[in-house]
Amino acid sequence: MTAQNALSHWAITPTKMTLAAERENKVYRVTTATGEYALRQHRQGYRSDAQLASELNWMAALDDAGLDVPKPIPTQVGTYLVTLNGVHFDMLSWLPGKQLGAHGTPFDLDDPMGTFFALGQSTARLHLASDNWIPPTDFTRPAWDANGLLGDTPLWGRFWENPTMAHGQRELLEQFRDQARAALTEGNHDFGLIHADLLRENVLIDGEILRLIDFDDGGHGFRLFELATTLFRLKGEPLESELTTALIEGYQSVRP
Repeated sequence: MTAQNALSHWAITPTKMTLAAERENKVYRVTTATGEYALRQHRQGYRSDAQLASELNWMAALDDAGLDVPKPIPTQVGTYLVTLNGVHFDMLSWLPGKQLGAHGTPFDLDDPMGTFFALGQSTARLHLASDNWIPPTDFTRPAWDANGLLGDTPLWGRFWENPTMAHGQRELLEQFRDQARAALTEGNHDFGLIHADLLRENVLIDGEILRLIDFDDGGHGFRLFELATTLFRLKGEPLESELTTALIEGYQSVRP
């Protein structure tokens, strides 16, 4: 088993390893006598060596800044990344908590507004810590800029070519795309490193503590896009307006 072979590069003695998640990456939960870890097996061709190394350096900096994020664990030779037969692996600390929720399922939170206020604060702290960090010169991550969102080859694909749309709908989207790209290109917008995927599935709640996971899509982008990504998934929620207000007020309480 390739994942099992990768474990030998870290100074740990596993007693159990189970597949915990499989999306862009396979994530294995590794149990040892002294703690638990997340072994990530990256999908081939999805990220370059430099992009993966940059993600791990950024996460290490966020952990050093006191944020509740997974901490990269260095190998026995001090590197974060291992490559076996063209497959990349890394090891992170396993964070306790349960997912904030799942898309399409109503929230089950004791204090929904308080939780989203705290999520806004956590998002703001992520941005502040990222702004205070000086990345290495070879740092490279996807750019969620005007081209990355609305250019000819956007990161999430050419959405205006969706074959299920009627002709009039496509024309309307193309008009929006042109106007939005111009506005993003010309405006003086808050821009920097963002998580880019702060959905409820990527937030763990552990009592009053919120932890942010899955930085796989993180890169340089608009801070409003960060918030919009979270807020978009609130559409149709019974408390959509209240949760939106709580998230924004929480963010502004830390980063006006």
